[in-house]
Amino acid sequence: MNEPKFSSRILRRFVETVAVELGADQFHAMLALSKLPPEWTKPQTFQKMNAAESAKNYAALQTAMRTYYGRGARGVLLRVGQRLWNLLLEDAALGGKAQAVLIKRLPLTTRRKSVLELLARWIGAKADDITVHTLDLDLLLVDHASPAAQGQHAPRPICFVTQGLVRESLFWATGQNVDVEETSCKAMRHDTCEFKIVTLRSA
Repeated sequence: MNEPKFSSRILRRFVETVAVELGADQFHAMLALSKLPPEWTKPQTFQKMNAAESAKNYAALQTAMRTYYGRGARGVLLRVGQRLWNLLLEDAALGGKAQAVLIKRLPLTTRRKSVLELLARWIGAKADDITVHTLDLDLLLVDHASPAAQGQHAPRPICFVTQGLVRESLFWATGQNVDVEETSCKAMRHDTCEFKIVTLRSA
């Protein structure tokens, strides 16, 4: 089985976002308790990592946060994912920025799938790492690689950063909050991590 891969550039942005969300003191404390390198507080540390190392460290940092915050980790990681979407937009190449502008001009119902496909291209290491599917009126984002769940074992889904990214990308595209639920997770020994996006029905 191929090792998951993850962009070192996005990992660096992820670490920057974690540092802002936690604050310097909490970030240092979490790394120390988790026995992770103290230089991880410096985002530039991650710039020269290869894609396989980046995936492992992306998972390791999220594991440390779940251990440190316990039940509160979900909210923290969701917020990190939501903040991260705006940094991905900021960092996008000209083609990606142009596509983002075009998505905002599409009919509302079309924007949802289009922005999820854009997100999938930005965070997937390969073209088929993340796929988006239509389920009647709902959508399903399937993360086949799921670096966040690499080497993890949990009784319930753990990919809160991806969930936050999905939520924020859809809010950015439509101006509407949506219900996003991770319905399967590799950490639970499932084959993929799947996120169901429920379209709110009119009364």
